[in-house]
Amino acid sequence: MFGATLSRWTMSYFAAALAFLVIGETMMVLGYGYPAAAMEAPETLALVHTIALGWLSLLMAGALLQFVPVLVGRPLCCTHLALPALVLLVAGIAGLVLGFVGLSGSIDLPPIVLPVAAVLTIAGFALIGFAFAATLWRARPLPLTARFVVIGLGALVVTVLLGGTYAFVLGGVAGADAAIALTLEGVSLHAVLGLGGWLTFTTMGVSYRLLTMFMLSPDGERRSSRIVWLSGSGALGLVAGGIPLILAGSVGRFALLLLAAFLGVLAVVVYASDIFRIYRERRRREIELNIRASIGAFGALAAAMVLFVGLLVTGRIEQGIGSLVYLVAFGWLTGMGLAQLYKIIPFMTWLECYGPALGRTATPRVQDLVVEMRALRWFRAFYASVLIATLGLSVGAEPLFRLASLCQLVAILVLVLEFTRARRLSNVPASLRLPTGAQRPHLFLPSFQLWRQP
Repeated sequence: MFGATLSRWTMSYFAAALAFLVIGETMMVLGYGYPAAAMEAPETLALVHTIALGWLSLLMAGALLQFVPVLVGRPLCCTHLALPALVLLVAGIAGLVLGFVGLSGSIDLPPIVLPVAAVLTIAGFALIGFAFAATLWRARPLPLTARFVVIGLGALVVTVLLGGTYAFVLGGVAGADAAIALTLEGVSLHAVLGLGGWLTFTTMGVSYRLLTMFMLSPDGERRSSRIVWLSGSGALGLVAGGIPLILAGSVGRFALLLLAAFLGVLAVVVYASDIFRIYRERRRREIELNIRASIGAFGALAAAMVLFVGLLVTGRIEQGIGSLVYLVAFGWLTGMGLAQLYKIIPFMTWLECYGPALGRTATPRVQDLVVEMRALRWFRAFYASVLIATLGLSVGAEPLFRLASLCQLVAILVLVLEFTRARRLSNVPASLRLPTGAQRPHLFLPSFQLWRQP
């Protein structure tokens, strides 16, 4: 179980990620960025990086601090890198967002802010990525779920290097023809590798392990899951192959990306059938809220694939790309992230608080730290707002999108409050809250005892 080696800084990553999510949602409510601004406008880039880097990437990095050891069955290497990586990432991402706001003319900032922020961000990902890579390397041969993470980390490397190139060009530091060509024609590859490779493919791999663990489903490697890994890896490899084609003059790029799209859709279809099988074969008939809330995320992923194929067949991909990206970022990735946080935060809190007292006195259950019926209605509100916002984007109704974003922001704030209540043990009966030997955890920083752990 993943609590065997408790990550010291995961909760800090989660807190920073949730702060960026609230900022991003507030930007959408206020009409900052797409759809009020153009897709390529600096305001939209500020919004996109707040969500993709600030929220989703920090969430993923914090989760992997806890789950990579679970996937490979050995402790994380270089745990001391987690804190400097977090500091660099928060500073770098904040700098990128401010740099894009500066490009929009809203505030007066020198263009050099973007390249400096990009260097900080790349340094942060390099530190935390090295810890993951070293752990995976020492655990060879890797189980299939860990190989998903390897491909996701590879996609992250290419994504941040492309992003760094764009930042240097936009900041006026780089003017080489190759860098300008990548900036003009490679943004879509940057987005696909980030959302599809680093975030989605890694989530798929981790979900195979988490869902079977939480629902007590059969956990063996199957032919279908190997097909998902092979087709998804092939799709991402073909997308990355578009980079040298851009540098060489884009010859053959359309056919390459069309084949990548086919393999990507195949991976998602087979993955969806695997998830359905895991639910059907579960031994735990009554599933917890984090699993029920994940169903909405899987539905959003399936809907995004249907939308993608429909836009591709009708030749309207440019017109519908905003709705598609929104559905993937919020319906699938954000929905899955919030659903799993509802389990991970109470579980880690329970281990941190009651682990030292286990076997010596009565302790509450993990489920005593949460009130599922209270949170259920806010997960429903979240997914309903995602659906309405997607429809608003599809028909160009900006007021409807902003209203749905407001509802979504309220739902997220309430869920953050639920996470905080679990962290503060507010739902635990007073008679069981702090038995002898238990330790009240800090809100998002590690306790002194955890700091001393290897």
